[in-house]
Amino acid sequence: MATTTLRQQLHEAEERLLAELRDRRKGHRDAVGAKKPADDLTMGQMIADKVAATMGSWPFIIIQSLILFVWIVLNITAFVEKWDPYPFILLNLALSFQAAYAAPFIMMSQNRQQDIDRKEAENDYQVNIKAELEIELLHQKIDELREKEVLYLTNAIADLTALLRKDETAPAKTAPDTPAGA
Repeated sequence: MATTTLRQQLHEAEERLLAELRDRRKGHRDAVGAKKPADDLTMGQMIADKVAATMGSWPFIIIQSLILFVWIVLNITAFVEKWDPYPFILLNLALSFQAAYAAPFIMMSQNRQQDIDRKEAENDYQVNIKAELEIELLHQKIDELREKEVLYLTNAIADLTALLRKDETAPAKTAPDTPAGA
């Protein structure tokens, strides 16, 4: 009787804990869903993201390639006065200037994304730990059910064995003697 009330108390405690975890998780989801990531960005972070997104896109690469192609063709064919002859020093200077300013913007955006990824990895880790604990709890409940079933089967076998022994020890009913020739 004491074990039944103890198990009932443990079951009620588990139910309360599960309800509390669900409420916390729902509150956390609502808070995260209401707050957009773009709300927390500073002006510099937004500019870094825009620059990284623009420079890492196909339209930018295509437009830049077309500009470089036109620049080189116009300077080689001398269709217009050569403002940047063959080694294209002015073009190299412009591309170096672009790379010098683009790299820090891209690195700032990558660092911020790395921080976001780190936070997501930590959240994933916590979810995995919680899932592991829940699976362990399920294993314990299945083991408990198995133990109950084995106990029930053992008791049933003991009862059946007792019934068989009782039948064996009971006086056997003998049939009336019949003549051997009949």
